[in-house]
Amino acid sequence: MSETLQRTALYPWHLAHEARMSPFAGWEMPLHYGSQLREHEAVRQAAGLFDVSHMRPLDLRGPGARTLLRRALANDVARLDAEPGRALYTCMLQGDAGILDDLIVYYLGDEQYRIVLNAAGAQKDTAYLESLAQEQGGEVDFRPRDDWGILACQGPAAVAQVASVLALPELSALKTFRSLTPRAGLFVARTGYTGEDGVEILAAHDELIEIADALIAAGVVPAGLAARDSLRLEAGLNLYGQDMTTVDSPDRSHLGWTVDLRDRERDFIGRTAIEAERAAGPAHRLWGLLLPRDAIPRHGYEAVTAAGQSVGAVTSGSFSPSLGLGIALARLDAVVGLDSEVFLQVRQRSVPARVVEPPFWRHGQAVYSAEESQPQ
Repeated sequence: MSETLQRTALYPWHLAHEARMSPFAGWEMPLHYGSQLREHEAVRQAAGLFDVSHMRPLDLRGPGARTLLRRALANDVARLDAEPGRALYTCMLQGDAGILDDLIVYYLGDEQYRIVLNAAGAQKDTAYLESLAQEQGGEVDFRPRDDWGILACQGPAAVAQVASVLALPELSALKTFRSLTPRAGLFVARTGYTGEDGVEILAAHDELIEIADALIAAGVVPAGLAARDSLRLEAGLNLYGQDMTTVDSPDRSHLGWTVDLRDRERDFIGRTAIEAERAAGPAHRLWGLLLPRDAIPRHGYEAVTAAGQSVGAVTSGSFSPSLGLGIALARLDAVVGLDSEVFLQVRQRSVPARVVEPPFWRHGQAVYSAEESQPQ
């Protein structure tokens, strides 16, 4: 029997805008609205709008909330203490440092936090956090915000568009990874998953539909999962379940920067394993790959040396509309270094790929060019 897919409150809205729907993490989501390329370019050049209501906000409050999150997360929420409204990106780890989930956590002040969980693992993650809270003696109130959905408006014009539509002139001065709570029932944060400036809007489902209508009327282009994937890959951002899993640590997933070891007394879950791995050196690393324009890498493609030795595999790969090249993230053996050469089997031909540091796109421009796609 096939799985029954969940739908966001904007499902009828997507159909009205002629979206092609597709399964994703147990949800039926818009793949595109006619042209992935048009939607990708809209985000890079102006503004695009994504329904990300399959992701689940979870509010935590109480005297035990800070202690819980300092233990459960690899990054340290103590960094947020001085600035309510600030956010940080982090991973939640197993004892062996395998990644259970990646998430953004916001400090709302007064012993309150808001985290946004990935769609596929939201219920499991919530249950896990609740069990950790019970171990430490409770004092944490959990409130899943199933009454809210999320829109992401992304692109160089996105902040101005949202500020105008929502009558929030103060949004333009908001720093990245900060949030506003301008009125009850609406939460706006300067975050996103595309490598561009933009905001994410959390609100009641009915209100989100009205906001989406207003943004489209203002010229924002609706965008689906296909463009979201090519945008985040260009930005070197991981997809949970492919580029990071419970098998690999942050250091093996190009996420070592999300681990905060500065407080030696903070014994977060996975710390011992991370410290041991760093002492020995990780066996694998997540690198970027640049390929010629006519070679499109895909998830699972094996990477080999010139001698034919297997040294890893592609975790995410696609054609990059912004660079005009094939690009990929690949987990490779530690013996493979920056700017070295590996080969992928693409459509029955062996294609050379240059190993590079992601991202491929940053601050509104390409990091690499077609000329740089060839190994040095």
